[in-house]
Amino acid sequence: MNFLRAIIGQTLRNLRRTWSSQALTLLTITLSVLIFSFFFLIYINMINAGRHMGDNLRLIVYLDEEPGKPLQDEYRRKILKFDRVERIEFVSSRQAYERFRKQLGHDQDVLEGMPRNFLPPSIEVYPIRSLATLTRIKRFSDYLQTLPGVLKVQYGREWIDRFYSFVKLMRVVVILSGLLLLLTTTFMVAHTIRLTLCSRERELELLRLLGASNQYIRAPFFLEGALQGLVGSICGLAALYVFFDWFRLRFAGTAVLNLFPFTFFPIPVVLTIITAATLLCAGGSFFSTRRITRL
Repeated sequence: MNFLRAIIGQTLRNLRRTWSSQALTLLTITLSVLIFSFFFLIYINMINAGRHMGDNLRLIVYLDEEPGKPLQDEYRRKILKFDRVERIEFVSSRQAYERFRKQLGHDQDVLEGMPRNFLPPSIEVYPIRSLATLTRIKRFSDYLQTLPGVLKVQYGREWIDRFYSFVKLMRVVVILSGLLLLLTTTFMVAHTIRLTLCSRERELELLRLLGASNQYIRAPFFLEGALQGLVGSICGLAALYVFFDWFRLRFAGTAVLNLFPFTFFPIPVVLTIITAATLLCAGGSFFSTRRITRL
């Protein structure tokens, strides 16, 4: 208990003596966590948006004639041979006509005199909604086009291609910002601790002469690095949440937020980011003191 009290007291003294460099390090960690969390939040919400795309991931396979039950089973078997899907629906010409008539609403009179089978029958294929599906949907469409009796395959190609390109870009940005977080938290804390150790070299030598172990000397600096990571990550996430809350209130009711729900990190993700930043800073402190104390 006395050992722990002494370590905490020494850590607080270190923070008071080097408050200016500590404040700079804390600001750097906060900004690094904020930048990484900002892009990661966008990436997570884009992934969630991909799961809510609904009909944009529907492939409509137009057929030249109505398939009978045996042919439907054959189509189903060949589709599932290429990839797993959520469901497959066969739409007859009459069903397509009824859908089209309902979509016209008050303008249904334009269909007067039109035969009820003028629209081609089709197969509606609903792939499993995930980011991985977007990478295969073009090949899936080309495969469906090769099936016998297929006139045309249609899906939201332009929108999906743009969405997938944006998600890939965000993935690269998240990785780069994660590397930035890794470098700043580790090396900034290590540099600050190293400067503190060098400035107190005589005091540390005196502690060694008095019988202090290297663990006793290193423990306050290790705790100091962990505290910097903990406080910096909490401040960065808090700043991001303030911006997120402002953004949500500012653009509430807009088409984008109504179409795709924009949510903040769940608690497990928040705790993971805080834990990771704390461990990175503690690790930077550990390796810095390990070199200085020549363990």
